[in-house]
Amino acid sequence: MFFFDPLYLVFMLPGLALMLWAQSKVRGSYAKYSKVQNDSRLTGAQVARRMLDANGLQNVAVEQTPGELSDHYDPRKRALFLSQGVYGVPSIAAMGIAAHETGHAIQHAKAYAPLQVRTAIVPVVNIGSNLGIFVLLAGLFLSLTTLQWVGVVLFGLSTIFAFVTLPVEFDASRRAKDQLVQLGMVDGGVRGGPESEGVRRVLDSAAWTYVAGFAASLLTLLYYISMVSRSSND
Repeated sequence: MFFFDPLYLVFMLPGLALMLWAQSKVRGSYAKYSKVQNDSRLTGAQVARRMLDANGLQNVAVEQTPGELSDHYDPRKRALFLSQGVYGVPSIAAMGIAAHETGHAIQHAKAYAPLQVRTAIVPVVNIGSNLGIFVLLAGLFLSLTTLQWVGVVLFGLSTIFAFVTLPVEFDASRRAKDQLVQLGMVDGGVRGGPESEGVRRVLDSAAWTYVAGFAASLLTLLYYISMVSRSSND
């Protein structure tokens, strides 16, 4: 029953290639602009604090967290966690990343709908992503078509999560770019300058990782659907 399926490579290789390309792109942009100091001499932590305060979010803490590109906003703790290369570094990359994560805090405060949806489905997605493949394999082993489709649906929850993540991340980057200009932290408040361009390149590169993640998840889901369909016809 279980054998190597050449069709697996047809579905998986494009997604894998896109993910590797996206990761290379974001690391390249980060490496380049982490060496370019911003004119305001603002560290990532200072950028985040200014944006938070400007939006009435004085209660959101800004803390340092270990690792590289481990930056994130935790809505449960209402705290912003910035990596070592962002928190205390006055680079253009640090500025862009800190502003992006602050964008998530602003989304949370404004009850941005896609963020609320993504947060709400996290528990179900965690269950589905962990159990889906095992339910699918059990269905194949027992030759139970219904169980196979249950496994596909459970895995499909992670694809839905990846899809909902796209507008959340794009909107956070949009807010970051706009507010850096509006608050005068890049290019003296003039839109379209060299610092704004650097921030754009860093954030647009990061956005590709989410696009790649969704594409890989969708291709995997399509492969599972194909596999179950072929199994049902046999």
